[in-house]
Amino acid sequence: MAPPVERRSPSLAESRQWTRRFLRSLGVDGPLPAAAELPAAYSALVRGVLSSAAVSVVPASSPASPRVSCTLTVSSAAVNAYNTLHGGMVAAVAEAVGMACARAAAGDKEMFLGELSAAYLSAARLNTEVEVEAQILRKGRSVVVTTVEFRLKGTKKLCYTSRATFYIMPVASL
Repeated sequence: MAPPVERRSPSLAESRQWTRRFLRSLGVDGPLPAAAELPAAYSALVRGVLSSAAVSVVPASSPASPRVSCTLTVSSAAVNAYNTLHGGMVAAVAEAVGMACARAAAGDKEMFLGELSAAYLSAARLNTEVEVEAQILRKGRSVVVTTVEFRLKGTKKLCYTSRATFYIMPVASL
């Protein structure tokens, strides 16, 4: 029996090379756009799907817990082969909107996503508008739990729901 091979994380260049080789095997051959090489390409894609003009935040100082709501337009950049909102985009939007809500509740503290779960109940088709609303379920000293709901704008039908747990980084005491 051969000894086990130690696995390592690929470098950024190796990862790009493997991705390009995979895409070539699918018949998609061409250079990646310059915007895809930028460090903030992922965030730009998520922000491009969300309508920033429709973002509203209920501040933490109000008696109600903070809520963040925005409108998502299902564009061709965010759909799967069935012309419905891609599951990965649902998770990415849930993370972004949930983080905004957690920051509204906890302030500008350093935090990170610890857990994200999503339920895909119905589909949002291409060119439809979806209302996304996040609210706080639980806020503690070191954790903030949010829920994010995706509803069709016209019918208010619940399409997706997500729950995210964000951990607040402890402050170093020196």
